[in-house]
Amino acid sequence: MKLICIGRNYTEHIEELENERPTEPVIFQKPDSAILLKKQPFFIPDFSDDIHYEVEVLIKINKIGKYIDKKFAHKYYDEIGLGIDFTARDLQSKLKAKGLPWEKAKAFDGSAVVGKWIPKNEFNDVNAIEFSLKKNENIVQKGNTSHMLWKIDEIIEYVSKYFTLKIGDIIFTGTPAGVGRVIANDKLKGFIENREMFSITIK
Repeated sequence: MKLICIGRNYTEHIEELENERPTEPVIFQKPDSAILLKKQPFFIPDFSDDIHYEVEVLIKINKIGKYIDKKFAHKYYDEIGLGIDFTARDLQSKLKAKGLPWEKAKAFDGSAVVGKWIPKNEFNDVNAIEFSLKKNENIVQKGNTSHMLWKIDEIIEYVSKYFTLKIGDIIFTGTPAGVGRVIANDKLKGFIENREMFSITIK
C-alpha cells in the first residue's frame, strides 16, 4: 500500500510558496509508515522547527490498474476522503535548494493524516467538492476540487503511467492556499462540506 501525493495542483498555493507552475503533475510518495495512527496526536519531530499543515482531498483506489485512460478512471475509486500532508518546510527548503528529493521533509513517520471516507456516489460531482481546515476553530484553508489544475481522473491517468495502482493505495490530490505552521496544543479539524472528517491535536 502506498500514498501517492500530487504537489502544486492549486494555483494560489503555487503562488504563496513562490513555486514555478508545473506543466505536468508533480508526484512524490509517502510510505505506509507515514500514516498517523487513528486517535493519536501528531508529535512535532525534533528535526524541524517549521511543520506545516496541508489539507488535501484523498482518493482510495479500489482495483489494480496500469495505463488507465481518463475516461475509465472513475471506475478505479469509489470513496473520497480528506487528510493532511504534514511538511517540514524548513527541511524541504534546504533540500529543494540543493536539488535533492523531498522525502525527509514529506514522508516521515506520522506525516500523513487519513480521515474518514465518504462513498463517491454521495457527491453530485467529484470535481466540485468543497473542503476546509480549521486550526483552533478558525478556518485556515478552504478549497474546491474545481480549482485543481489536474482533476481526479486526470491524476489517475497520469500516475498510472508510472506506477501500478493497487487496491488500498491512496492518492493525495494537492493542497489549496493557506498552508501554515503548527505548534504544540494546536487542534486541527478537517471538513468536506459540513462533515467533520478528522480531528488532530498537535503535541
